[in-house]
Amino acid sequence: MKRFLVPGLTMLAGVAIGATAIQGLHAQAKPSSLVVVDISEITNPEGFKVVAQGSPERTANMQKFGGHYVARTQNITALDGTAPRRFIIIAFDSMDKAQAWNNSAPQQEVNSTRDKTTKSRSFIVEGM
Repeated sequence: MKRFLVPGLTMLAGVAIGATAIQGLHAQAKPSSLVVVDISEITNPEGFKVVAQGSPERTANMQKFGGHYVARTQNITALDGTAPRRFIIIAFDSMDKAQAWNNSAPQQEVNSTRDKTTKSRSFIVEGM
């Protein structure tokens, strides 16, 4: 009986140590982040077309920072209040990557055009 007890306790201790180490690693990981763009009104439809159509270069810039679209639509059903005209959600691995993407030259150009052609707001939300 004793010959099974020692290996069994050793295995149990190994599992407990491993679980503790994994929990510590998860606690150190940075949470993901979401960039949310809420466009309530398009004030210059012709000027906004440049932003709305997107481009492979802008998509590549977003992907360079690890971003991908979660939602990019104008098909919105309001449950409470007034729905925005367009809504965009982009997921990034971290707050730092989302901020770096937003500060990049290609995105600053998009932000400038969006500011001139819409009534909108954008923000970063920390994920879970």
